[in-house]
Amino acid sequence: MIADEVLELLQSEISQQEFLRYIKQLTYIEKSSRSDLRIFSVPNPLILNWVKTKYAAKIAHLFEIKTGQKPTIKFILKNEISHKDKKIVPIELHELNKNSKNTILNPSYTFDSFVVGSSNQYAFTAAKSIAQKPGVIYNPVFIYGPTGLGKTHLIHAIGNFTQERGKTVIYATIEQFMNDFTYNIKNQTMERFREKYRNCDVLLIDDTQFLSNKIQTQEEFFHTFNELHSAGKQIVLTSDKPPKMINGLEERLKSRFEWGLIADITLPELETKIAIIKKKCELDGINLAEDIINYIATNMGDNIREIESAIINLNAYASLMRQEISLEFAKNVMKEQIKEKRENITLEHIIEVISKELNIKPSEVKSKKRSQNIVEARRIGIYLARILTPNSMPALASFFGMKDHTAVSHNMKKIYELIDTNEMFKLKVEELKNKVLSKE
Repeated sequence: MIADEVLELLQSEISQQEFLRYIKQLTYIEKSSRSDLRIFSVPNPLILNWVKTKYAAKIAHLFEIKTGQKPTIKFILKNEISHKDKKIVPIELHELNKNSKNTILNPSYTFDSFVVGSSNQYAFTAAKSIAQKPGVIYNPVFIYGPTGLGKTHLIHAIGNFTQERGKTVIYATIEQFMNDFTYNIKNQTMERFREKYRNCDVLLIDDTQFLSNKIQTQEEFFHTFNELHSAGKQIVLTSDKPPKMINGLEERLKSRFEWGLIADITLPELETKIAIIKKKCELDGINLAEDIINYIATNMGDNIREIESAIINLNAYASLMRQEISLEFAKNVMKEQIKEKRENITLEHIIEVISKELNIKPSEVKSKKRSQNIVEARRIGIYLARILTPNSMPALASFFGMKDHTAVSHNMKKIYELIDTNEMFKLKVEELKNKVLSKE
């Protein structure tokens, strides 16, 4: 069945955990589906909410690869078709304009909904500039950084902005580009493939690092890039690393990717994570108290996609259970996502994490220097060592080069005072604690 083939393709593009948790739960409603309308049933609102926001465009695109026609994708809860006489009223996911030459973009990914901080300001400014004048200022633009920090949000924002102003936009992950290429090679329809990717004003390609060692696809992408660039069309690429660090990528492609502007997105600071959570809650109409927002920000790590997923899941569980979201409820729901790793934590590991996160040398944490940032780092190190390891105060005094255990006791007393009176300091310490716990 064609739907099974589509879901198999999707399985190759996502993690096994996500496939089993969400996509495996979908059931294709063949009798109610047509070539231009594909309907799936889902077991509960939680799964519906997840696939609704994450997989619609991918599923529609994969149907297009398999059949040559892009359908409207709709979902329905299983209990809505449990009675034979009950009319199916599917929950619409995305209405796709099949006559449009534009691509499917996530409408919630806009510049206004993107939270700007020091970790992403350069990339945001570059993205907004080229969206206002595509193909004129910087071309190509190459945005790189770790997974889940907002690269996809930014290129969708570029697409939404330019598409609203009448530009023809094509967005694809590099996997989708490769699947399209393979399908059209197999069916001897390469003209259709080239018509799609080369006749646009803005080409947005996500996850470029997966071009690595794909020789045939690199050849085709090289010619697509050249044709668009020479025609003054805007090209925007994302990757988890800069071009020169993508192994298995031809030098001529690396060179072209470096022609324009390269912008990186780094790990967000705590204030930015808090602002992102508040923005997500505002956009989705979710009401979370300050202590819950702080808990998520300090415990969920730096992956913004995972943070947003946690918020969606938390709200869905609360809705299903008809319960208000308290801090205890949030901790219980998120316990599978927040796994503390307290085993085998060493004093050296604590120093390594603190020095990296606070941008000081490991030797300075153990030194007798009195500058404010080093004193603060040392206090945090002593505090985390005391609560996360079995070391005694005399052992800690020896490790940190202090006179005796009374100096450790004094530092512990001071840091407890700061935690009680300074909310941002408390959050910083909590975040550092979770980074120590989460790193191998």
